Amino acid sequence: MVLSICSLKGGVGKTSVVLGLASAALSREIPTLVIDLDPQADATVGLNVIDEQPTSVVDLLRHPRRRPISQLAVASGWTDSTTGRLDVVPGSEAGAALDGPPDGERGLGRVRRALEKADDYRLVLLDCPPSFGTLTRNALVASRRALVVSEPGLFSVTAADRALRAIDSLRRSSAPQLQPLGVLVNRFRDRSPEHRFRVGELTDMFGPLVLTPALPERSALQQAQGASQPIHEWPGPAARELADAFDHHLARVLRVGSRQPKRRTA
Repeated sequence: MVLSICSLKGGVGKTSVVLGLASAALSREIPTLVIDLDPQADATVGLNVIDEQPTSVVDLLRHPRRRPISQLAVASGWTDSTTGRLDVVPGSEAGAALDGPPDGERGLGRVRRALEKADDYRLVLLDCPPSFGTLTRNALVASRRALVVSEPGLFSVTAADRALRAIDSLRRSSAPQLQPLGVLVNRFRDRSPEHRFRVGELTDMFGPLVLTPALPERSALQQAQGASQPIHEWPGPAARELADAFDHHLARVLRVGSRQPKRRTA
């Protein structure tokens, strides 16, 4: 199951969702690969890959078939000999230079070609930049589903609308297998009338594509990320609440992944 986590607005917590899903997968010992396509490389740092690595996502994008994923991925610092498998293709600032205009359909298939032999993983999470450039398009073309992350604010609502329209446009051209998984609201405060209004607005616009539960705003998430630790191992009831929410959304992802697309017959 290849899932892109994307947004057309920065600062909504897209990478936090990637880390939360990775934490949920690790807690269930599901072999998972995170590909950090965002030049800011926050997912790489959050997954406790702190040393400079000899390979990065740039190698994957420039030569998608020359070196297999097994030579590009490194183990997350979240894992050890007693835990499950969670690997990372590290992000790099140099990836920004590859986010220019795509060189035709072939230029949009680099991530897909790189993943053709990534059979060691049950789940692949693609952390996209907060834009609809070449890097995000490459991720979406390689994916079966796209998860749009939003916040309960006006600008984030309009960005979610643009993201779903962009996904639909790409599905009609370069990515016929792609479908939206839905819109996941992050940093939700139930006591905020504005937050409740914006979630209602999203629901009016997108109906069942708005996923529940929304992710509550809790300082435990920032604390766990600051320590480069999975939220499932962070103490306290707030961390448990977040872990339960990520478990729920991971279960949805895996259900979708278990539905194999039907083969066409002549």
